[in-house]
Amino acid sequence: MQPNLPASSTDLPGTLRQPSVATLGRFRWRIGALIAFANTINYIDRQVLGLLAPDLQRQFGWSEVEYGYIVTAFQGAFAVGYLLFGWFIDRYGTKIGYALALTLWSLAAMGHGWARSVVQFGLARAVLGLGEGGNTPAAIKAFSEYFPKRERAFITGIFTAGSSLGAVLAPIVVPLLAVTFGWPMAFFVTGGLGLLWLIGWWAWYERPEAQKRLSASELAYIRSDGDVATGPAPTWASLLRYRATWAFVLAKFLTDPIFWFYLYWLPKFLQKQYGLNITASIGPLVFIYSVVAIGGTVGGWLSSRLLQRGWSVNRSRKSVMLASALLITPIIGAAFTQNLWLAVCLIALAAAAHQSWSAVLFTTVSDQFPQQAVASVVGIGGMAGAAGGMLIATATGYLLDATGSYLLIFAVAASIYLVALGLFQWLVPTLKGNIQGL
Repeated sequence: MQPNLPASSTDLPGTLRQPSVATLGRFRWRIGALIAFANTINYIDRQVLGLLAPDLQRQFGWSEVEYGYIVTAFQGAFAVGYLLFGWFIDRYGTKIGYALALTLWSLAAMGHGWARSVVQFGLARAVLGLGEGGNTPAAIKAFSEYFPKRERAFITGIFTAGSSLGAVLAPIVVPLLAVTFGWPMAFFVTGGLGLLWLIGWWAWYERPEAQKRLSASELAYIRSDGDVATGPAPTWASLLRYRATWAFVLAKFLTDPIFWFYLYWLPKFLQKQYGLNITASIGPLVFIYSVVAIGGTVGGWLSSRLLQRGWSVNRSRKSVMLASALLITPIIGAAFTQNLWLAVCLIALAAAAHQSWSAVLFTTVSDQFPQQAVASVVGIGGMAGAAGGMLIATATGYLLDATGSYLLIFAVAASIYLVALGLFQWLVPTLKGNIQGL
């Protein structure tokens, strides 16, 4: 591995002030909102199976292990999709890469409605994971193209809030669709949303230099860091020579599985521990993901705000990551309490802090790597996170079949973020400017 990154002129001085909206323009925020909505759709599609799992498990006779296999099929394909789409987007562009990913995952989401066996659900889940793997590399790449560094953590926080909005809407919409029209319709309707989104994406998105809707002053502001792709996309092998790549990869591998657990096992946890059926779970799940939406936005905003107030990139990013990791530790209490709403509040706090952590962690990629490498690094890290999610999906299935207890899972969730931050700090003691020579 190479030594820590050299400082460069892209580090931000503390005296920067954002021009007024009247003189600057805000088209970049429209692009950010469009991408956040894609993440909303992404998480709706991803969560449908988890919400319907208790009923589908009874209808089709799945064991916990078989359900774990279905979840693992998604995770394995998601890992591959993250890696391949990261490579594809850096080489062929954000616009076409995002469109391809949305098309693939939307059709796969609809395909669940025709599945009837474990193999068929696993296949539909795998194709969904492959397409969804392109979502985050495309989004983080687009943010590096459309936002200066001082705004990237905030827009990434809004992006993560989009996922939380999807997680809020899904427990409301999916059970109602399933109860009213049957469970296949829940997959058909939610899967079709992405195809509608593609119309707006194809009409609006261009690289900033080719975007006619962008004013000259806003383009100059976006490029105020001097952060523009100037060379070809690097190879995976070249990226793996940097400590910054490994810091991101290890942090994703260790912490992403915790949020996957929330997505796939929360409805089952609420059913097992507190006897809540699919409709009775709506209130607790909506509350949890409403709080989660706040966490991602606040974490991203705080990091950006500290940067604007003169804090260094290193201090502003890592301080928010540390605060997020500490806020997650009380979740261990969810394994012991018999009070439903105390458990719900502890899970909500931890999941919100995860989104704060995640928003800042993603931003560290565009802090350190030039634009032509951003999607590839996010893809490598995302693959590692999905691989970790795949392991925890299978392990959770076996653990619950053997013990019926969630204690060990919550204990890991409470501690792993501090471990991840320690490794990140060891590998990259100081976040500096872009790597030169890529």
